[in-house]
Amino acid sequence: MLTISQLAAYAGVTVRAVRHYHQIGLLPEADRDASGYRRYSAKAVVSLIKIRTLANAGVPLFQIGQMLQADASTFAEAVERIDSRLHDEIQRLETSRKHIAQLAAGDSLALPPEVISYLGLLRKLGVSERMVEAERDGWILLVAAWPEDIPTVIAAKIAQLDDPRLVRLYRILSEILESDDTGDDDPRLAEAADTMADLAEQAYTSGEINPDELAHDALPIDLLDALAVESDPRAERLRELMRRRGWAGWNRIERLAEPPD
Repeated sequence: MLTISQLAAYAGVTVRAVRHYHQIGLLPEADRDASGYRRYSAKAVVSLIKIRTLANAGVPLFQIGQMLQADASTFAEAVERIDSRLHDEIQRLETSRKHIAQLAAGDSLALPPEVISYLGLLRKLGVSERMVEAERDGWILLVAAWPEDIPTVIAAKIAQLDDPRLVRLYRILSEILESDDTGDDDPRLAEAADTMADLAEQAYTSGEINPDELAHDALPIDLLDALAVESDPRAERLRELMRRRGWAGWNRIERLAEPPD
């Protein structure tokens, strides 16, 4: 006859687990001896080992009692149902693992391979990590809005990296973001605005920027502007400077984007 500690040790569980099984009616409590201690029989050991085995196999505690009393056919059916449930749970966990891996991967979160490759090119050009992160968040907005257009847009963006003005722009913006000077009089803001206006004018003239298409679905562009300002208030100053440059397509885009009367 075993004490509760000996019973637990023999079956490979804790005393706390044995007491929990008593509490939920899974394992009957043993009678007390003359000294007032509970003494457990060999049958109790067998029952506890069965309970431990089923619990370790993933069987919910509330089902174990029924399974211990079931005949062979009913037991097999219960095992099959539990196996199916565990299979579904494994699939759910595998999906969660993939999502967690994406979180750990940083750039891979919510972005297709084309964009990730583009961000890699920016890093090779010496663009600051903070600037790359800002670019990444902007692409997340664009991919969500226009997923089918991303491969074409990225191909054009990669081609534009051959333009030294764009490379210079990325480096200027990197310097601005890394700078502690948050004033609106930073001369680099004016240089960035000039470069952005020149590039936008070129894209507008070549037809790469179509004001009518942008106005048709202006929300992503509005969100990009808002994101830039939320990330760094100097973006509003940069936007104001670009307006002052007055490139040909700017007024048309803003006019088309206005809500109808």
